[in-house]
Amino acid sequence: MSDSFTGWITATTGHAPADLNLFERALTHGSQGAENYERLEFLGDRVLGLIMAEWLTELFPGEAEGALSKRLHALVSGAVCADVARSLGVGGQLRLGKQARDDGAGDSDNVLGDAMESLIGALYRDAGLDAVRGFIRSSWGNRVSSESKAPQHPKSALLEWAAAHKRRAPSYEVTDRSGPDHAPRFTVKAAIGEFAAASATGGSKQEAETAAAAALLEKLG
Repeated sequence: MSDSFTGWITATTGHAPADLNLFERALTHGSQGAENYERLEFLGDRVLGLIMAEWLTELFPGEAEGALSKRLHALVSGAVCADVARSLGVGGQLRLGKQARDDGAGDSDNVLGDAMESLIGALYRDAGLDAVRGFIRSSWGNRVSSESKAPQHPKSALLEWAAAHKRRAPSYEVTDRSGPDHAPRFTVKAAIGEFAAASATGGSKQEAETAAAAALLEKLG
């Protein structure tokens, strides 16, 4: 990695890396071999959850645990992590194998979301909790406080709609899987019996189910 990478890490995280190897690994995709970001992603996911939970309890002191959980799950989702990664230019720093790059892994929500978590894991290991807290708060910014009410997850909202209208509970079916293993695309159909259905795609089954539930809710009005 060049000096420009060190400069990018410093400018992006606010911390000059003591162990540059950590950050190199944090942005190395599995298509480049065994020394990749998976273990740091595992760590960063937990660190992000802790920092976000701490932040939410400060920002919303009157909210119940259930509402805080909804906010937390929305803010640490793969889609939001990928959005933050794009805003920071993480995709341009990723080390990808040729096939993965050709397949568009550098702009995949799955890959960018994982890389964002691994970058958090590397910063935690290199600089500690205070540094990573500042980085997360700066990077997530007003995403945390932009919703006055805790967001309702589309699958929960669809289930509540079905119950309120005395309809069968929603079902989810994977109707298609395409793409390579490192950048899969799933198509899922969400249905309420024979009454209504909608389909959507995503980089994981969970992401596709969420998108299909949102599409069906929109269809139901």
